[in-house]
Amino acid sequence: MEKRTSAIARIVAVLALAAAVAAVFLVVSSGVDEDSGKNGGKQHHAKQQEKPPRTTAKTYEVKPGDTLSRIAYKNGVTVQELKALNPETDPLGLIAGEILKLR
Repeated sequence: MEKRTSAIARIVAVLALAAAVAAVFLVVSSGVDEDSGKNGGKQHHAKQQEKPPRTTAKTYEVKPGDTLSRIAYKNGVTVQELKALNPETDPLGLIAGEILKLR
């Protein structure tokens, strides 16, 4: 009786593995299909690359965890503009509470 239970358990394990592989394949293939829609995926990528509207604020107070690129993205400016407007600021050493010029 022990051998029969062991054989059934092995068959069930193989079937479960096959089902898991099939599920992963379906998830991956459905994600690829969405990206390659009618526009060849261009519409999906265009949404990711859209910048938020330029802010009307003139300054920004740095918050803990902020980076120059995140600040630039949130406020609709480029990192180069922020660097040019704030030459005294070290982009790698932003300090919480520091005020940056946005325009």
